Amino acid sequence: MGVDRLERVDSLLKRVIADAMFRVMQSDDVNPGLITVTGVQCAKNLRNATVRVSVFGDEALQKRALGHLVHHTRDFERTINREVRMKFTPVLRFELDHSLEKGDHVLAILNTLDAADGSAPEAAEDGEPR
Repeated sequence: MGVDRLERVDSLLKRVIADAMFRVMQSDDVNPGLITVTGVQCAKNLRNATVRVSVFGDEALQKRALGHLVHHTRDFERTINREVRMKFTPVLRFELDHSLEKGDHVLAILNTLDAADGSAPEAAEDGEPR
């Protein structure tokens, strides 16, 4: 299977799972609005897929949200089976993605450095930054 096709399948699965999040998890105590599907990586044989999610909140909320996602795995798989025409419906595995938190941490460090510096770099007379 070509890499381009596999990327399109990953993108399609990501969209379907994200769209189904509110329907599947509507009765849970975890707000699905706090969960972001950051990526899906499907195996080459399309039998398994890893779904990476980011949860806005503390570590306890993240673990609870991941537990709810794992609990509803079959519901997500049924949705994929109903909405996507595939030879096999992949078995989903959810995992937390901490990349957004790391990015926020780096931005916070840059903001503190910028605040300590006092201002942005001054422009020279010719308009080029120094």
